[in-house]
Amino acid sequence: MPLWIVICGLGLTQIIGWGTTYYMLGALSQDIALSTGWSGTLIFGAFSGALLLSGLISRWAGRLIDTVGGRRVMMAGSLCAAAGLAVIGLFPHPVTYVAGWLLLGLAMRFATYDAAFASLTQIVGQGARRAISYLTLFGGLASTVFWPVSHYLALGIGWADTLLVYAALNLFVCLPIHWAVLQAAGGDRPAESVAMAPAAHLAGGERLKAIVLFATAIALNGLVFSAISAHSVPLFQGLGFRGDEAVFMAALIGPAQVASRLGEIMMGRRLSPMQLGLIAFGLLPVAVGMFALMGFSWPAAILFAVLYGASNGLVTIAKGAVPLMLFGTKGYGEVLGVISAPNLILNAAAPLLFALLLGMVSPQVSLLVAGAAAIASTLFMLWLARLHPQKA
Repeated sequence: MPLWIVICGLGLTQIIGWGTTYYMLGALSQDIALSTGWSGTLIFGAFSGALLLSGLISRWAGRLIDTVGGRRVMMAGSLCAAAGLAVIGLFPHPVTYVAGWLLLGLAMRFATYDAAFASLTQIVGQGARRAISYLTLFGGLASTVFWPVSHYLALGIGWADTLLVYAALNLFVCLPIHWAVLQAAGGDRPAESVAMAPAAHLAGGERLKAIVLFATAIALNGLVFSAISAHSVPLFQGLGFRGDEAVFMAALIGPAQVASRLGEIMMGRRLSPMQLGLIAFGLLPVAVGMFALMGFSWPAAILFAVLYGASNGLVTIAKGAVPLMLFGTKGYGEVLGVISAPNLILNAAAPLLFALLLGMVSPQVSLLVAGAAAIASTLFMLWLARLHPQKA
């Protein structure tokens, strides 16, 4: 099957997969609370539990992709998404709500970026970076598409029936696409033994150290992004901006992600994956630093939102490209699983931790604390690049 069809098919499933799981609650949480009377702790706690579950099973899920192939795992992810959404939509009760989100936690690990990156690598091999870049371009549209779709569907048919529509999308759109376009994603081939891996790929102690450094950089970066994203509007309001101004600046983040990925597609051939990673991670502390140095002003806020979104857009590509360069295709799914596990676990805790921080100190200080974590993330990436200068 032509690669462009595979990428377009997976791209559509990524928009639906992210939009109906990770981004769905951002648009529907208030409707759920008003309709059921449930507390925010329950509504968002179940979501955090889903992210935590994704992190705990991350390595196992990656190994499963390597063993049975991305096609089967991503099909299972579509089924889990459909089941979780249907359980919540059909049986709105606190117990079934939590159970449904746990199924969505499986779906987010089985059917979103990490699984898709590993599947593309099984199809394309060592040259999968470009395919990964194109795929992230699709995924970056998920929130842009599904936040308004969720809002207007909930107005028209209610949040529960909206989830049933989303279950149908996963069952009747994503599942058949995964079956059709991932026929070549059948797991590691016997010929791809470690003995035959190129000498340039890391092994032994060097491999372990590189995985730890990159996983730490990803986790710290994800901690900052998840914390600020969950509180972007109240954070901007706390810095003195009006509600409509805060919403406008938060809305800039998504387009900046897509724009940065477009830039990488057009000019990324000039950069090695390691150089891309240094730029991606480095943009986040620059964004926070410029915001602070310019006195948290209106122009500074716009610059912050654009750089912040661009950083996340490029980090997503680097997350797939750097391990491929350092470790090769053999066991790539498990490597991504190991790298993603701390990130997913911290993502589950980040919104609560940042909320506690905002309750203890001012928004300005909270943002500077986040900036310190972003600097640490960049330093770990720099450490990795210094250990392997031939890759930069």
